[in-house]
Amino acid sequence: YKAQGVVEDVTNRIVDHIRPGPYRLDWDSLMTSMDIMETFEENCCVMRYTTAGQLWNIIAPREFVDFSYTTSYEDGLLTCGISLDYGEVRPNFVRGFNHPCGWFCVPLKDSPGHSLLTGYIQTELRGMLPQSAVDTAMSSTLANFYSDLKKALKM
Repeated sequence: YKAQGVVEDVTNRIVDHIRPGPYRLDWDSLMTSMDIMETFEENCCVMRYTTAGQLWNIIAPREFVDFSYTTSYEDGLLTCGISLDYGEVRPNFVRGFNHPCGWFCVPLKDSPGHSLLTGYIQTELRGMLPQSAVDTAMSSTLANFYSDLKKALKM
């Protein structure tokens, strides 16, 4: 999946809200928990997070364990990750898997104070799910992601 939108804020502040850390749980309505399991350096960690059930719980809550890295990219920032086979799956969750994913955030040259945020998401939710349910959940999740992020940045 690819998601792209213009966000009214600077790249550093936007990425601070997306990457693993204190802001993400405050605004991301899909995410229900996040734990940093290991930190390798300031912008590099292994995190475990859980997501809420979706589509009236047709899609049960999921758990992911991802390696996450954030770095400078051109004039902006890139935060990327990939799932790891790490630790036991907690009860009441299905362990999902993220293939290489990333969010690129670059300033708009013609509009100071605005940034272009582009996400590439390759998620396997796993479990017995019809692809149409996954596609529906992903489209609404990504639309809500931008809406929730924009609201959080205005605070």
